[in-house]
Amino acid sequence: MTNITLAEDVLKNRKIKIGVLLLLDFSLIIFSYFLSYIFRFYLEDMSFLEVMTYFKGNFSKIILAAAIYIIALAICKQYNSIWSLAGVSELSKGIIAITTAYLINIIASLVLTNRIPMMVTTLSAIFIMAFCNGLRLGWRILRRAVIFGTAIKNKDFKKVLVIGAGTAGALVVRELDRRLELEKKVVGLIDDDKQKLGTYIDGVRVLGNRHDMKQIVKEKDVEEIIIAIANLEKKILKELINECKDLKVKVKIMPGLNEIIDGKFSVESIRDVDVNDLLGREAVKLDYSGIADYLQEKIVLVTGGGGSIGSELCRQIVRFNPKQLIIFDIYENNAYEIQMELKRNYPELNLVTLIGSVRDKVRLEHVFNKYRPNVVFHAAAHKHVPLMEDSPCEAIKNNVMGTLNVAEVASKYKVERFVLISTDKAVNPTNVMGASKRLCEMIIQAINKESNTDFVAVRFGNVLGSNGSVVPLFKKQIAKGGPVTLTHKEITRFFMTIPEAAQLVLQAGVYAKGGEIFVLDMGEPVKIYDLAENLIKLSGFEPNKDIKIEVTGLRPGEKLYEELLMDEEGLKNTAHEKIFIGKPGTFDLGKLKQSISKLMNISTDDDMGQLRNTLKHIVPTYKESAENKEVLNDISKKEIAVTTVLRE
Repeated sequence: MTNITLAEDVLKNRKIKIGVLLLLDFSLIIFSYFLSYIFRFYLEDMSFLEVMTYFKGNFSKIILAAAIYIIALAICKQYNSIWSLAGVSELSKGIIAITTAYLINIIASLVLTNRIPMMVTTLSAIFIMAFCNGLRLGWRILRRAVIFGTAIKNKDFKKVLVIGAGTAGALVVRELDRRLELEKKVVGLIDDDKQKLGTYIDGVRVLGNRHDMKQIVKEKDVEEIIIAIANLEKKILKELINECKDLKVKVKIMPGLNEIIDGKFSVESIRDVDVNDLLGREAVKLDYSGIADYLQEKIVLVTGGGGSIGSELCRQIVRFNPKQLIIFDIYENNAYEIQMELKRNYPELNLVTLIGSVRDKVRLEHVFNKYRPNVVFHAAAHKHVPLMEDSPCEAIKNNVMGTLNVAEVASKYKVERFVLISTDKAVNPTNVMGASKRLCEMIIQAINKESNTDFVAVRFGNVLGSNGSVVPLFKKQIAKGGPVTLTHKEITRFFMTIPEAAQLVLQAGVYAKGGEIFVLDMGEPVKIYDLAENLIKLSGFEPNKDIKIEVTGLRPGEKLYEELLMDEEGLKNTAHEKIFIGKPGTFDLGKLKQSISKLMNISTDDDMGQLRNTLKHIVPTYKESAENKEVLNDISKKEIAVTTVLRE
């Protein structure tokens, strides 16, 4: 333990710290007056004894002047500051305090007889300003030099390169400089602005531009890169990340411009690169007035409101000032968490959180009869493919029967708009979960013909960061040192962020006229193996060397490729560039309910084989993986065609 850290341990007691600082300040003020007397009189050929006589004669007045300085420093909270973090703010407060005390002492000198000479008062103020502020800044400098020097000597500090030598980059440099406990040292900055090359920010040099990054990382032995450019376009961010990922260093990103403007920035805000950064998707453009038209001052119910999509829908819905928001979920922990979050962020929100199952029609009847919702977002569903392959009867009970229950009750109580959250796995399904969601789509299209409620479905692919999705799993596996596991080297998926999906669901609701299946533009499909490699590289490791990637084989019901629409559906444009309408299907509700009743009876008997066979008759596009090899081989071509259509 160094003397510095020992002193810090002693000064952790607030009373001791304040006492020590008061004593030091008082001593420095008295010493400043003593020096001022020497400058004023000793330099005029007075003897030292004569100067001491003058000093002693005015000592009581010097004590009074010192007390005024101490009071001014206390009022400016100079004894509440943390020495080790002392900076410009503390310096400016110290200057204000000392200047104020100086002016008071000048006035006192004019009023009192036998006063302290004016020049002594002025000189002492200059000395006090230098000594007292120097004491605070000096402690920080000394502490930093000792700890930093020891750390560098022992190679404890992680060497950081900052991309961006603007306001954001300067904030990162200063934050890491003052937060020594993080054990990170900025060894340089890079910026594409030629005018900044060779300049310094708080002693850290701008070493080059992004094209010099590889060389700088090697020369400076960089272990971490922080991208610190405020309000950076997604496309450019994606390019930067791609340039960084092969450098074998950890890559992080600082928050957006809003946090910087609000003054909320801290090093804790600097986050890891996520898949959304790799995708480079721009923010969704919304028709706020159109969404407000059907949500503002309306009673909105979200089933599965505690889940990944459901909770994000709730967060987005509250922005449009609903009359009341009702969260309906079977899982109380999730419901409680989103309830607490919304209450904290929107204290005026009329929020109701109800526990219940969509399987329980009686419970749904009570809820709809009591609260009379105007708009329903049906997000409650079992969605995990492998789990539903093992428990197919539960997929029918929850997804199919649950959707039929909510839809019938919504129609009975004259809900204005009903939006079903669907999935791309409903297209040419190869698993029970996908087939059950296709059947849900058929239900709302059938019931729409016989109801005054506008029933629609919104279909999209994988959602980044949702419960059970591949990205959080990969991150956990990387954090544990691997291996990262995936089911097939060629498997691809469409991806979208949770907020983007929720926003587009709300936007699709604007275009609802009844019976439509809205298909969201998911962008380009992502190869999961490439995704795993990129996440490993951006964590500072080398794939299959530092962290292995293991291919485990396709799971039951799993596709190599997902599709967004079936051949017979076709697509029509909407007013939004990322939302398309599939051609509505025609289904007989009576016959569909008979088929569902048969499925429910089979589910009750837990006859999984019979259930799958019956499901194939109801959903003709459903083919199990083993009998679907030709479909799987053909989907790659279809997927390319679908992406082309979406782009056009």
